[in-house]
Amino acid sequence: MSFMYRDGWFCQFLEEDLRTPLPRKVKLRDTQRLRELAARGGCDLNLEARQSLDHAIDIGRGGVWLELADEQYQKLKLESRKAGRIPA
Repeated sequence: MSFMYRDGWFCQFLEEDLRTPLPRKVKLRDTQRLRELAARGGCDLNLEARQSLDHAIDIGRGGVWLELADEQYQKLKLESRKAGRIPA
């Protein structure tokens, strides 16, 4: 997952090749929600990963490697149900 701060955290999910975007995109209101999304996505938040995430948040952009369950991955492959809607 890559993320960038633009009046909230805009998150984009990528295939394993790190080039092919998945259709689902998410915009989060605050940093805590970004951390929660990373944790729910199976991101290993050991000390090094937390420091790396903190640095990315400080500079306003970055990425984390998620270990998704098959069900989570399938949801990301689907378009948002309503056109133009990005879940909070």
